[in-house]
Amino acid sequence: MLKRTSIKHVNSILEKNLNWKVLDIGCGFRAHKNASVIADIQDFSDFYKEKKFIKINEKNLPFKNKEFDFVISSHVIEHVDDFEFFVKELERISSKGYIELPSRLGDNLVFENENDHIWWFCFDDVSNTIVASKKNQLIDPFITVSMAKLFEEVFRESFVIELAWEEKIDYKIDNNIRQENHKKISFFTLIRKYLSKKIRTIFK
Repeated sequence: MLKRTSIKHVNSILEKNLNWKVLDIGCGFRAHKNASVIADIQDFSDFYKEKKFIKINEKNLPFKNKEFDFVISSHVIEHVDDFEFFVKELERISSKGYIELPSRLGDNLVFENENDHIWWFCFDDVSNTIVASKKNQLIDPFITVSMAKLFEEVFRESFVIELAWEEKIDYKIDNNIRQENHKKISFFTLIRKYLSKKIRTIFK
C-alpha cells in the first residue's frame, strides 16, 4: 500500500513509537532525529557519533530481512541507478516507511539536480502508484538547493512528493515524456516574458 502523507504526520507517528528501530538511508548530514540507524554511501561515522552508522558499499543493502520497523528514504531514489532494485531492497528490510521525492517541477528548477538526478517522478493518485521515468530537463534551472528549501516552506506540495508505504511500494516506469518531444523552456525566455508583463502592467 502506498499513499500520500506529510512529514509532519510521519513525525507524529515516530514520536509515538520511540521503541521502533528506524533506519534513515542516504540522508547525508540531515538524518531524522528519530532514526536509530543511519546509512549512506559516504562515511559520516564521525558526524553521527551518537548514532549507529552503516556505510553502504554494495548494491544489496547490508541489513537482514525486516530488520527495521520503519525506513526513511528522503531524496534518495532519484539518484539510484537501479531504481527498481532499490525499491525491492526497501521492501525487504522493512514493512513500512516514508519516501520523499522531488516533484518534476522542483526537480527541473534546481541547478544541482540537473546532473545529479537520474530519475524523474510523479504520483498517480488514482492507482496510488509512483510513476518513474528517466530524468528530463525541460526547464533551464535557475534556483539553488538552498533557495528551493525556502520555497518549500510555503510551496512544499509543488516541490516534493511525500509518500507513506506498507508492505509494498507500487510503481511503474513511463518514458512517454521525452525531452526531444518538448521544446526546452529557457530561463531567459521566462525572464523576458516576466519583464514584458511587468512593463505592460506599469504603463497601463
